[in-house]
Amino acid sequence: MTIEEAQQKVDEWIKTIGVRYFNELTNMTILTEEVGELARIMSRRYGEQSEKESDKNKDLGDEMADVLWVLICLANQTGVDLTKALEKNFEKKTARDVDRHKNNDKLS
Repeated sequence: MTIEEAQQKVDEWIKTIGVRYFNELTNMTILTEEVGELARIMSRRYGEQSEKESDKNKDLGDEMADVLWVLICLANQTGVDLTKALEKNFEKKTARDVDRHKNNDKLS
């Protein structure tokens, strides 16, 4: 699925099953909550914290998809074409960082 298709599918789902979008500030708060859930798994599974028994069966991909879902909702609500935004972001990073990381001794 392309990013454009994902934006369309989320919009269709919201309008047919989800009834309507939550407002932008509510979705921003939900996004923060979902990122927190992802961070909890990451810190325990890959970081130095021990993983709680209740977190061991959490699906990392599902948590990432939750973050993506809400981000897509926000993009749809605010008129952002994520495909164009990502392409523009690649251009920005490429121009800015063409030699930056190659010359970073910390990454050697």
